[in-house]
Amino acid sequence: MIVLVGFTLFALLVITLTMIANVLIFPRLKTAHSDTMPHVSILIPARNESAIIAHTLNALLNQTYPHYDITILDDHSEDDTASIAEAIAHQDERLRVIIGQPLPTGWMGKSWACHQLAQQTTGDVLIFTDADVYWQPEALASLIAQMQTTQADLLSIWPTQTTLRWAERLAVPLIAMVILGYLPLVMVHRSPFAIFGAANGQCMAWQRSAYMRIGGHKAVANNVLEDVTHARLVKQAGLRLRMSDGNQFIGCRMYDGWPAVRDGFAKNILAGYGSAFALALATVFHVTVFLSPYIWLLWTQWRPYALLAIALGIGLRALSAAFTHQRVLDSLLMPVSVLLMTRIALQAFWWHFTGGPRWKGRLIQQSTQGAHHG
Repeated sequence: MIVLVGFTLFALLVITLTMIANVLIFPRLKTAHSDTMPHVSILIPARNESAIIAHTLNALLNQTYPHYDITILDDHSEDDTASIAEAIAHQDERLRVIIGQPLPTGWMGKSWACHQLAQQTTGDVLIFTDADVYWQPEALASLIAQMQTTQADLLSIWPTQTTLRWAERLAVPLIAMVILGYLPLVMVHRSPFAIFGAANGQCMAWQRSAYMRIGGHKAVANNVLEDVTHARLVKQAGLRLRMSDGNQFIGCRMYDGWPAVRDGFAKNILAGYGSAFALALATVFHVTVFLSPYIWLLWTQWRPYALLAIALGIGLRALSAAFTHQRVLDSLLMPVSVLLMTRIALQAFWWHFTGGPRWKGRLIQQSTQGAHHG
């Protein structure tokens, strides 16, 4: 028992120190304007996004930054995504709609869509962003200013997540907790080691020359974690990788309800860890660190340590929630969040041994390449 208690408290201490350091130095978007204004191409792959695509495009067309265009690729949507986008494009020449080509063998759907988009544009800066990402009017100007200040070859924004239903509130904010608590930002920005490469595919801004140098989306054609792999390729090439918090300038509602949360996380989590064995170890680790202290309460001699561990676990969740504009009180349900992620891991295991997940009507053949670069 003493080994379990010692291991748990040590792990929580390391995560706490990492998170405090990250919160103090993590860059955040803020209202700013750059002296030079490169031409920006905003590139959006879209599939079955009719419910939100008009809102997304209208927000992007309302940016204060003057020099940009938008290209959206309709990836064989089964709804009115293309017609809605085309109607808006007819009213604003900055927007262009293209129809995606059939998915070739050896490509993931998103990588193929982004590859086609990149071939259609001439911007000095390429911004790949998802159709469900929303942009405040000052967002693009702030992003470009941040990119120039940091001299980033790749700037990845972590959008502020909108979480409405209970599963979203308890699961989605854990992404920020992991990034802030497990990934030292100083290593992401300063270390030459590719293992510290990280990025969020919801919003990735590239210097065109850097994008071409690492091979564009051809380099991640069959990779379910194309964003992380891209980040690692940037570090391998000796280019400058930077991350920034969206700080409500750029936001996203990733998933709507429990089925989408479960399947959305499960389709990526195995590739994120690199193997079923690594995911199993991580699941055991999180259950040990964040759930086992509640069991220690049954023994009087271990109760003070249990209360300390519980307080640290909830405190970590609360600090990350406060930093990323989430509901701090939801951190009290941290045990439920861990149970949900355990259920998601089990879903990933099931898919791994039964042929792979389906997402937006497509079968995804799992690839773990993203975990092995560098």
